[in-house]
Amino acid sequence: MLRRLLLLLCGELGIWERAVAAAAGPLPAELGELLPRPVLRISSSQPLEGSSMTLTCEIQLPPQKRDVQKQFCFFRDDQMLGSGCRTSPELWIPNVWSKDSGSYWCQVEMVTLGITKTSVTSQIQVQRVHVSDVSLESQPPGRWVMEGDKLVLICSVASGTGDITFSWYRGALGLNLETKTERSLRAEFEITSVQQRDAEQYYCAADNGHGPILSGLISITIRSPVSHPVLTLRAPRAQPVVGDMVELHCEALRGSPPILYQLYHEDAILRNSSAPSGGGVSFNLSLTSEHSGNYFCEADNGQSAQRSEVVTLNVTVPDGNRSYHLTSGSIEGLLGSFGSIIFMALLLGYWLKRRAGRPSAGDLPRSPGSRVIQQSNYLNSPDALQLQSSYENVNVGSGDKIYSLVYHAQQEREPVVVGHMGTHVENKVFPDIYSRLRKAENIDSDYDDVM
Repeated sequence: MLRRLLLLLCGELGIWERAVAAAAGPLPAELGELLPRPVLRISSSQPLEGSSMTLTCEIQLPPQKRDVQKQFCFFRDDQMLGSGCRTSPELWIPNVWSKDSGSYWCQVEMVTLGITKTSVTSQIQVQRVHVSDVSLESQPPGRWVMEGDKLVLICSVASGTGDITFSWYRGALGLNLETKTERSLRAEFEITSVQQRDAEQYYCAADNGHGPILSGLISITIRSPVSHPVLTLRAPRAQPVVGDMVELHCEALRGSPPILYQLYHEDAILRNSSAPSGGGVSFNLSLTSEHSGNYFCEADNGQSAQRSEVVTLNVTVPDGNRSYHLTSGSIEGLLGSFGSIIFMALLLGYWLKRRAGRPSAGDLPRSPGSRVIQQSNYLNSPDALQLQSSYENVNVGSGDKIYSLVYHAQQEREPVVVGHMGTHVENKVFPDIYSRLRKAENIDSDYDDVM
């Protein structure tokens, strides 16, 4: 009997336990099986490199369970994303790259229930954009740079995603200068101080995993600053004179063309000239007296101007009496000096012939000459000298021209000698010949002029 009572009590107790469990609800394991799985929502299953992406973990709970405290966790393969689980069902990724491709899933933890639910995985393939339109440019622009300055070569692409590997090459054989990888559409290579050996052709290449794409060639010119120019004076003689043509040659022995030359005379610009292909220039001057002074030249090819040493030019002005050009005044002078002597000699010979009795048929009547006696003007010996003069009008040819011949003789008196010395008489004759052209009717006035 006791045994039957115990069995009855145990059966009633089992019924009671089942009733209590039914009133409390299902167990966590059983509840977890009843709740649905979360779903991972992705803004784009094939996002482009560099773009953003949003992950959302969604779960549908019964109305009586919606207030349960939850935590959301996001994973790529076996790696948790972000800084850990969060209360927000969303995860925003600002940029995704090709390395971010993989399997994504999320997890929901219901803290109060102690239940964890996991979503199914989703494959995300981040799309990479190939590089295109690779170009190379220089800084400073213009593809030329002064020797010693900095040169920057900028390689850029119009499009391309992900990590891009940039490479720079010099020369037709493609000597690699530098390679760098950047997550950017452009990169720079710098030469801090260029030299003449850096004057070459350059190109670059860009690659983001699909093969390198090359840019076009650019040529870099290295320009050298000009040296101090040399100014050279070239003249036809050691001492230039007015009228000479001289050449002033200015040349900078070093410097990249084009070069602008300027010639200075006493700190004022006299002339300028350009040498597009380098070398020197010449300035030709037809000398005047104002060209005397100091000269220097200046060379400039765009970096800094350089000046030469000073060259002094002395221009000699020739004496007018030494001029070799016969002007009307010089001809008159020659006729007045040498010509008069020659003419008088001819006239004298003609007069002597006339005196010999061979008169010319065309002679005009001439007035007879008369002798004029002049007294001595010496103060210390008023009678020491006796002057005698004579003249005669002579017509040497036909026409109205009359020539007057004047003879002048000076005679000393006989000195008185005391003692055994006898008397001595010495006559000195100093002939002077004068000539003047006058018309026949002016013979009397000619006589007055001669006297």
